[in-house]
Amino acid sequence: MTQPTAIRRALAPGDDTSEPLRNALRLAAEGLPVLPLRKGKVPFANCPACLYTSCGGRPHMKTPGPCTCPHPCHGWAAATTDPETLTSTEWAPAWRGAAALAYHPGGAGLTVVDLDDADAIAWARKHLPATQTVPTTRGEHWLYRGTMPSANGVRPGIDIKSTMSYARWLGFGTGDMTALPNVVRALIAGKPTAARPAPGAATVSVPIGGGQCPHRTPAFLNRGIAMAEQRITDASSGVHATVYRTFLAVLSTHGQCGCLTDAHVARLFAAAQAKGESTRHCTDAWANARTTLGL
Repeated sequence: MTQPTAIRRALAPGDDTSEPLRNALRLAAEGLPVLPLRKGKVPFANCPACLYTSCGGRPHMKTPGPCTCPHPCHGWAAATTDPETLTSTEWAPAWRGAAALAYHPGGAGLTVVDLDDADAIAWARKHLPATQTVPTTRGEHWLYRGTMPSANGVRPGIDIKSTMSYARWLGFGTGDMTALPNVVRALIAGKPTAARPAPGAATVSVPIGGGQCPHRTPAFLNRGIAMAEQRITDASSGVHATVYRTFLAVLSTHGQCGCLTDAHVARLFAAAQAKGESTRHCTDAWANARTTLGL
């Protein structure tokens, strides 16, 4: 089959196409769903039309691919193998600003055991079967065939990236990939459950940055929190889903820049509890949103 002109041009040597896009097209041709990452190794923010998942909330789906809009929205869920999408006009600004490339392991039938330090690597070498290994900045990615739910902090320095998650592309690594072993699946089953807060109280993990919003202004942050409160307050049905989607929207914009404080989160929880949500549901929804975004 003849390649479209945009794809031939992107693959041609000596052009001005970003290296992440060139790699993305090669990986997509091998069946690996890919997406661009901006500075800080995070996905590009949702477009204005999808900021509050008005497009339908693609992250709730368990298959990779773009949302109903043509932009690279919704983090891991934007990952695709479609070369026409990757080289589309809507994705072009993201590729021009891309600092790295990521992929959706679950969409490729894979699980990544992300080992963040020497102690985590030592534990894996003792307890996990050898498999394809990719060096990272601080540790290693161990790749297995098979999928499972993603989770952070299953052991000190160890995260699981598979379904509804993304991993940075760092090359093919070395070694032969083996099947996902039960000992890796058991890491989630045996993950300690945080103590539940008392009714009316909430304890969640948030980046603390003194209320400053470095990528825009404090006014932008305050306006966003106010809009999120209003969105929850205005929900006439599907309150559970609205709370989760609103938390997801706030974290997708401010989860990496360090501007959220406990006071901001308390405002969001208070709005949800005023609609009848329990503290437990609020805490779980916040944690699930962080996991979806890989925070």
